[in-house]
Amino acid sequence: MTRAPNAVIISIMDHSIRPTLRERLKVIVPFGLGQTKPQHFRDMAGIAWKNKDNLSYAWKVLSRGVCDGCALGVAGFHDWTITGTHLCMTRLNLLRLNTMPAMDIELLRDVRPESDIRKMSNAQLRELGRLPYPMLRTRGDDGFRRVSWDEALARIARRIRASDPKRIAFFLTSRGVTNETYYVGQKVARFLGTNNVDNAARLCHSPSTGAMKTAIGYAASTCSYKDWWGTDLIVFFGSNPANDQPVAMKYLEQAKKHGTKIAMVNPYREPGMERYYVPSSLTSAVIGTKISDYWFPVAQGGDIALIYGVIKVLLENNWQDARFIANHTSEFDALREQATSIPWDAIVEQSGMSRHGIEQFARLIRDAQTAVFVWSMGITQHSFGGDAVQMVLNLGLMKGYVGRDKCGLMPIRGHSGVQGGAEMGAYSTAFPGGKPINAENAKALEALYGFDVPDTAGLTTTEMVENGTRGELDLLYCLGGNFLRTLPDPTYVEQALSLVPLRVHQDIILTDQMFIEGEEVILLPAKTRYEQDDGGTETTTERRIAFSPEIPRQLGEARAEWKILRDVALAAYPERAELLKCETGQSIREEIAKVVPFYDGIQHLRTTGDAIQYGGPRLCEGWKFNTPDGKAHFRAVPMPRVRREKGLFYVTTRRGKQFNTLIYAETDPLTGADRDAVLTNPDDAADLHLTHGDRVLLHNETGRMECRVHLCAIARGNLQVHWPEGNVLLPTGTCDPMGGVPDYNAYVRIDRLGGAKRST
Repeated sequence: MTRAPNAVIISIMDHSIRPTLRERLKVIVPFGLGQTKPQHFRDMAGIAWKNKDNLSYAWKVLSRGVCDGCALGVAGFHDWTITGTHLCMTRLNLLRLNTMPAMDIELLRDVRPESDIRKMSNAQLRELGRLPYPMLRTRGDDGFRRVSWDEALARIARRIRASDPKRIAFFLTSRGVTNETYYVGQKVARFLGTNNVDNAARLCHSPSTGAMKTAIGYAASTCSYKDWWGTDLIVFFGSNPANDQPVAMKYLEQAKKHGTKIAMVNPYREPGMERYYVPSSLTSAVIGTKISDYWFPVAQGGDIALIYGVIKVLLENNWQDARFIANHTSEFDALREQATSIPWDAIVEQSGMSRHGIEQFARLIRDAQTAVFVWSMGITQHSFGGDAVQMVLNLGLMKGYVGRDKCGLMPIRGHSGVQGGAEMGAYSTAFPGGKPINAENAKALEALYGFDVPDTAGLTTTEMVENGTRGELDLLYCLGGNFLRTLPDPTYVEQALSLVPLRVHQDIILTDQMFIEGEEVILLPAKTRYEQDDGGTETTTERRIAFSPEIPRQLGEARAEWKILRDVALAAYPERAELLKCETGQSIREEIAKVVPFYDGIQHLRTTGDAIQYGGPRLCEGWKFNTPDGKAHFRAVPMPRVRREKGLFYVTTRRGKQFNTLIYAETDPLTGADRDAVLTNPDDAADLHLTHGDRVLLHNETGRMECRVHLCAIARGNLQVHWPEGNVLLPTGTCDPMGGVPDYNAYVRIDRLGGAKRST
């Protein structure tokens, strides 16, 4: 699809352009009355009411626990970045998971397709309460029946002993899961003879892990949040913290007061990143805070082209840090040659931006002596996600934005468990500490564990599903998660799960994937993070390992997540029980400190707020990189193949008011878009004779989705729909080769449907 230069790029970039009347009114309207925005104080009151039956425990969770929401990290009511009270809506929305009573298990007696429970959404299933007892369903049964822990473990153990370890797989989600659980999970998998253990990081930041390890030798944020304050520039690539990490908005409000400029590289002009009302700041709560100073409306999939364009401008004008590049990096010549060889018309076409807009971006980089680059799913969840991350790194390295004050490369994490999950070794392609799976590292781990450890990579998350489809999986053990809603093509996923002889779902609530019939389906009730015996730890985006103490509560027969995993292994091979160890939370932390040396200190954490930041405030300090040659590595990447043709649209999935697949509202308070909305450029809509609220059908070879047009500021040729609803449009089998993350984008066509518009 051919695009004319988008005028909005110039107007947003030009500080001489006067704000519109609407923009000026938004500044002066107290509390944003009448605006589309989160109603923080109203929602807080609603959450208090929702938890009224267990307010005392809710208070203990908030005042003593470490946040189980996003990975920014708040201990009690305080964090390590700002002074004063800090509490966000993500944490409050998750509170009910920790205070709700047990569900009535009689509801599980009939889960056939025509039953009432099968007609419930996952949000309604969540409201039924916590899973209190082990449950079993065998093929042909109408529903589940309660069984003892002994029977459940015996059934799982029999399947394990009868199976080739290569036909057993474990998946661990990021749902409040602690480092201790991740560590025991990976150790149990290897105790059972398999490297088929993966976690939710595979579906989000695995491309970041691969690219960063190669480029700088680390797979974590190189800076701290305090580096946001006083840096010249923060650039968000495909990242929307207003929705996904709302705690960060307080940090950005403070950064603005320090004079920091903020740029957003995103197809959609996210309203929450335009103006945000921080409830804990009086001024911001009343009149709001202007967040982004610049918006670069790159087309979806166009980030690589955009950055190549910026690099071309930097090179043409010698605006790069030549001294840093010469003394502390390698392979720059290959990047220079690649950037120089790409013609401008290809860059403009694929990026969806005008050359003028790209040059404006380059001048921002030129003028910023310090900068922090932040990226998330908009960069990683492509079939070329690893290459896209590498381009962000290439641009940052051209100016030496790493290893020094007010600079950093930050793959911001959306969930409190994903950073630690990979570092604990709950990864099919890495051992604890992020060490590659090979014979040498397997032998080293064997020496520590006292049992054989397989030395070949295991199945990634998507490969587990593919093996299920082929009948090559005997046991799929899911600790949390919901493949039916998190992976592309739900029909394909459902078929795959139904073909696995034994599925185990270890969880705290019901999800609809549990109702997929199989030879045997076992539900195991888990404790929450806060109930976990001996407390637990999480690792935040800024590499801070924070301790959350046990807040005792016993619901039914629920057990600590790590204890269940350990019980499964011991039931399978009781004769080797003494080799597994990890009998207590404290002993697990002591072992982590030995097996993952950069986590040393975790064993000394005892109370709320106890934390260590491995690597210190900044990694690569003094431009010393953890690579074999001690240098940072550029890498030239190919331009991806992105189709731009008339009548074809590129659709991606986005989040509304939700946490992962936990949906909390039918309307996004930041955008005003309903769950069935398709975010559409007004000019694209005009070409199709569509107006706001029109019913349309998005369709391709994978699936069909009925939506209503939601006109907004989004780059031409691009559409966005909510996740997981939009997964029906996403083909399976396409993954980033570096990280294994599925491609959460697809090409679709739009047909108009009849029917009334939704009133607005």
